[in-house]
Amino acid sequence: MAARTAPFSRFEFMIAWRYLRARRAEGGVSVMTWISLIGIALGVAALIATLAVRAGFRAEFVSTIVGSNPQITVYSAPMEVAEGSGVYSKLIRDYAARTERIKAIPGVVSAAPAVRGQAMVSFGDRSNVADVYGLALSVLKNIPNIAHSDDAQGDIDNYGEGIAIGIGMARDLGVTVGDTVKVISPNGAKTPSGTSPRVNAYKVSYVFSAGRYDIDQTRLYMPFKEAQGFFNREGGVDEIDVDVADPEGIAEWEPAIMDASGKGTLLWTWKDASSSFLRALSVEDNVMFIILSILVLIASMNITSGLIMLVKNKGRDIGILRTMGLSEGSILRVFFLCGAFTGVIGTLAGLAIGVLFAVNIDHVMGFVNWLNGGDAWDPSIRGIYHLPAKLQPWDVTKAVALSLTLSFIVTIFPARRAARMNPVEALRYE
Repeated sequence: MAARTAPFSRFEFMIAWRYLRARRAEGGVSVMTWISLIGIALGVAALIATLAVRAGFRAEFVSTIVGSNPQITVYSAPMEVAEGSGVYSKLIRDYAARTERIKAIPGVVSAAPAVRGQAMVSFGDRSNVADVYGLALSVLKNIPNIAHSDDAQGDIDNYGEGIAIGIGMARDLGVTVGDTVKVISPNGAKTPSGTSPRVNAYKVSYVFSAGRYDIDQTRLYMPFKEAQGFFNREGGVDEIDVDVADPEGIAEWEPAIMDASGKGTLLWTWKDASSSFLRALSVEDNVMFIILSILVLIASMNITSGLIMLVKNKGRDIGILRTMGLSEGSILRVFFLCGAFTGVIGTLAGLAIGVLFAVNIDHVMGFVNWLNGGDAWDPSIRGIYHLPAKLQPWDVTKAVALSLTLSFIVTIFPARRAARMNPVEALRYE
């Protein structure tokens, strides 16, 4: 009768490790072991690197949105200027009182009135369409990506003496700090003969880079009072821009802001503006995880092939071990450990490669650019200027757990086959 041994005893590990290291001439399957190990390592590395890049892209995308735009925009539904006049306006006239009430809400970091409009900016024979924000200097200095831009030119404190434009617009127009541009609005001064375009000249006092291609190409900031006059907003504003403590949990503040702002208030959040893109990113994340999980499964299946060959080559050893008193459970655990060793080593190798890839993503992209002979990352298509990577513990844990689970599962069938081998049949032709 087979002796009972404690599960996963030391001798079981020793036998499994010896079989795993055996040369082909000794009945081992070192080539298949290496193929399995490399396949699992590459699959895990690809999964970790992809999840890190996707997480980094989303984080950078969200950072450039909330760091350059208001997280909540408060504006008013069209209302009659005077009862029975038939003339409607969306201007917020009592913006000072509304702004103070919104600022008093716990968790609101800032609230400021803003003028919004579009205009054409020209310099020499070049022109560009600008999305104009009329903001006070104190408000502009609180916008992280604008006030603390690494590629900024000029002094933001001189903003009141002129305007601030994005670095992409400055490049297209061929202007730099100190140059004077013309800003043209079709809805200008109202005269008896109609509305004539308004053309004002402004000095460029600050050039910023918000980290987003589209913002840098079109954004223009104009001093608040100047914007009110330029866009015929005297005594009113187009919106109130609000930032809160937690941009991801922005829905928590919406009811309070609606109440504080009063009747006729409408809200537009950064999630409303980017919801379709963020949903697309989530769908792509899930699809990529499934696809790469299949690759890890395929790599893990090589363990099954290798173990089946190992069981066939070690039939004599199995017969001898069974006659010496080893139980079916011990034999099963020995061959299970052979597959598990491969899975664990491959997973750890893949973990190291994936983490190194994510940490050195800038060097990797530099190498890709060198192979490509140019810039492989086009910011005009992807919005941001570089490919980021962000290692998240949960993503790494998912990849490692998936690989280990698949590796352990696929070893069960060949290990059971070895355990059920009849020792008499195994030794009959030896």
